Amino acid sequence: MTVLFYYNEIILPQFLQRPNEQLWGAPFSYGFRPCVKPTAKYKAADRWERYITVRSNGGLNQMRTGISDMVAVARIMNATLVIPQLDKRSFWQDTSIFSDIFDEQHFITTLQEDVRIVKELPKELQSVTRARKHFTLWSSMGYYEEMTQLWKEYQVIHVPKSDSRLANNDLPLDIQRLRCRALYHSLRFSPPIEKLGKKLVERLRLRAGRYIALHLRYEKDMLSFTGCTYGLSHAESEELRIMRENTNHWKIKKINSTEQRIGGFCPLTPKEVGLFLQAHGYPPSTLIYIAAGEIYGGDTHLSELTSFFPNVVFKENVATQAELKEFAKHATQTAALDYIISVESDVFIPSYSGNMARAVEGHRRFLGHRKTLTPDRKGLVEIFDKLETGQLNEGSSLSYLVMQLHKHRQGAPRKRGGAPPGIKGRARFRYEESFYQNPFPECICGSKNKLR
Repeated sequence: MTVLFYYNEIILPQFLQRPNEQLWGAPFSYGFRPCVKPTAKYKAADRWERYITVRSNGGLNQMRTGISDMVAVARIMNATLVIPQLDKRSFWQDTSIFSDIFDEQHFITTLQEDVRIVKELPKELQSVTRARKHFTLWSSMGYYEEMTQLWKEYQVIHVPKSDSRLANNDLPLDIQRLRCRALYHSLRFSPPIEKLGKKLVERLRLRAGRYIALHLRYEKDMLSFTGCTYGLSHAESEELRIMRENTNHWKIKKINSTEQRIGGFCPLTPKEVGLFLQAHGYPPSTLIYIAAGEIYGGDTHLSELTSFFPNVVFKENVATQAELKEFAKHATQTAALDYIISVESDVFIPSYSGNMARAVEGHRRFLGHRKTLTPDRKGLVEIFDKLETGQLNEGSSLSYLVMQLHKHRQGAPRKRGGAPPGIKGRARFRYEESFYQNPFPECICGSKNKLR
């Protein structure tokens, strides 16, 4: 029998709890496993006397994938890579240096057969003229082979931005696997971050055994940037509009919030996440770790989720003040803690497809296709709007509709997607699925079975 209860004046069915294996079990992996070893024709790195310096831009995961790209670029161009400088001018205003976030010596040592990496330029080269080169986005092997012409005039090339410098597809297998070795093996977080991250995972498991990591991108900057104001007050909507208007590097100022939401371009609201999880059959006692910054509107909007699932925690609830003090005012380092907890979670759910969501999804695929529920935001908006306006009749179960919509969106093995139909030229590169979101098939192999 279906029991009804009220939430925000909408009558919702409380669905029967599904078996634990369906709630928490990883999708069938078809026997796939990570494979990142070089092929037989791959040669060890030479002692190259040409250098690439890099300023790695963006937040944590934009920097991580960008650095992995630059490792591969240095290999292609037969150059020594100088430890990258990190972005200190982005939204986060983080003063962290490379060794604050990553295990620098581990990075150098584990890649020594692939690329020569040094901590700084030799003294005799620190004052020489450098070729300042903005490498073209999503470039192929051939592009970087042409760029080696720069070595005829310069001994040092400086790259002002590192993100998305390599194509997602059609690169040699050994280059693709090098990107995976760099990202998943060599870019290990610094010992203090690794230690606390693992400790927090253990505490979460002691609390409930299993937990969901929810990347809830219901943050002021994201809502302002996307122009998404559904469910907000007029004052909140106006605050976001003013922020967008005053942020110079955000080019689009006038945004239709309704069109954004219907198109699936908005982060799910806390209420929508609650509906989504309930429809999948997760019980109210489920432990949910919020991997995100400050939720816009604080408890006012977060309560729309905790009304469904009261067992919601942030890192501040799991770690002590003394433990977090070391990372205070370093958003990139605290994001690394969220990253560790998300990768190790039993279920990962991103409310929006940003750099963090893509990076965690790809890492979980690499580690054995751990369960990742990726919401179909466009489809969910249609369902939720029908629910709110009473258009769903008794035969149209919310649970059935949501689970049918997501039966193939749980992290099971699949080949990386290309650009949508109709997109041609260089524009297609922007719309391809990111290599780091799904490193299949280059870095995941070994199955004798065929994927459907």
